[in-house]
Amino acid sequence: MFSYGSARRKSHAAPAIAGLPARFSARLAHLRVALVLLLSISCGGCLVGPDFSAPSAPIADKWLEANSPSVDTRNQEYRDWWTVFRDPVLNRLIGTAYNQNLTLVSAGTRVLEARAQLGVAIGEFYPQVQEGKGSLIYDRPSHADPTANPLAGVLPNFWRDALGLTVNWELDFWGKFRRGIESADAAYLASIAGYDYVLASLLGDVATTYIGIRTLQTQIEIAQENIVKQKKALAIAEAKYHGGTATRLDVYQAENVLGQTESTIPQLTIQLNQGLNALAVLLGMPPQPMDNLLKGASGIPVPPKNVVVGIPADLVRRRPDILAAELAAAAQSAQIGIAAANLYPAFSLLGTFGTVAANINGNKLKQVFEGKGITFGFGPSFQWNILNYGQITNTVRVEDAKLQGLLVDYQNTVLKAQQQVENGLTSFLQGREQVDFLRQSVAAANAALGIALLQYNLGTRDFTTVLTAEQNLYTAQNNLAMAEGGVSTGLASVYRALGGGWQIRADNEFVPAATAEEMRRRTDWGDLLPPPGTPQPSVPALPTPEDVKSNPRPPEW
Repeated sequence: MFSYGSARRKSHAAPAIAGLPARFSARLAHLRVALVLLLSISCGGCLVGPDFSAPSAPIADKWLEANSPSVDTRNQEYRDWWTVFRDPVLNRLIGTAYNQNLTLVSAGTRVLEARAQLGVAIGEFYPQVQEGKGSLIYDRPSHADPTANPLAGVLPNFWRDALGLTVNWELDFWGKFRRGIESADAAYLASIAGYDYVLASLLGDVATTYIGIRTLQTQIEIAQENIVKQKKALAIAEAKYHGGTATRLDVYQAENVLGQTESTIPQLTIQLNQGLNALAVLLGMPPQPMDNLLKGASGIPVPPKNVVVGIPADLVRRRPDILAAELAAAAQSAQIGIAAANLYPAFSLLGTFGTVAANINGNKLKQVFEGKGITFGFGPSFQWNILNYGQITNTVRVEDAKLQGLLVDYQNTVLKAQQQVENGLTSFLQGREQVDFLRQSVAAANAALGIALLQYNLGTRDFTTVLTAEQNLYTAQNNLAMAEGGVSTGLASVYRALGGGWQIRADNEFVPAATAEEMRRRTDWGDLLPPPGTPQPSVPALPTPEDVKSNPRPPEW
């Protein structure tokens, strides 16, 4: 059996609603007080179905790279993890994406949907049928039915009017409706955790896309610089050929190497433009020139020397997708109780009150408003699906199988979260070593090219040596740029996998003001939507370009 109670709510529900707008927090507090009162007055206290408690999951004691001098195992919230790159352009892009990304807005509307669904579930706890009725009917009795009124004969045609109120209240004797509230409550919290996961993923996507753009720009610059060098070598080969000290072969080989290098620029430009288009969509805008958004910094963002990762157990408390998986299981657990309640009789209180009048036998229609026309009835009833036990039992089994699948999904989510952190760590740490080696390779290749050109001019080396040196230099420089970008991407992947960044939504609404106004024009949302004039969400306390200038980037690794 599971246990879904106050302990679970204190330890797990709180992270999902941390940083809610004050309006949402106050309403949620009032809602929970109302739920407690409803549960305390429920009939008999019976509650069929399993109670839920947080499932266990395999969690490592420490990270595989925990002993590395560059890994800090202190715990942090990683609220503004992207600021470790000290790149004002990245900070600006993060703020723009948070304000404008459409996927995030869609996730915000799902929070509002889940909150409204919770209100529907709470409504089921009260009388399920509360109907006011009225009618005005012209009645012609059958002249071919002698049983209609055997004593008085066939009645004449007449009018009948009626007003009434009908109430049907199925008592929550077995906890079916309380389980429904429990399920909707967990689903509501899961929608908030889902929003947080979309936000955390968005921030990671913006950072990695931006790093990829800067890496491609660096690769294009390297190609252009090598094209200049290779054109100079081609000019030397042509001069020596025309001077009779070299053959046409040297010219053809130089043109071949130059053409190969020049051919990389269109391919890199394709990737760069695709990256810029992807970034535009992340920022909630159509593909367009991005020069204004990207100005203010250049080069691949430089990561710090160390990375703070905490311990694996911290993931369970921080990552919103793990919390969402747990809450989805909690919502499904309550569905088992809803299905199981159908195995038992349903007890209801029925009541009708109204007035009826007809213009026959000296009566008048206006008597519908007089005491003479009053009619009422009330009393208990029950319904028991005693012949559907097999079907209901299988329905319970279906819901239980769904729960078990969600419990396994939760465990798998925890495992994948650890895998993502480990992958990011190894990319960051091993990538740094790769960069060190490639820097040595670039220095050696650059020196080799200088010597090869000198010796070729002196006639002590053939042109093949120059061509090989040119190719080696370009390859080494290009590999270095990709490795540096890989290190920065690896660090961004680490912090994304650690589940940070979603905390920036604190005190902000789930949908922007324009979206809220559009929804309010269609439907009465009451206080579930932010009031008109609510400021747009923003990312507070991000470093400005002036801050970066006064506190420059740390030295490279």
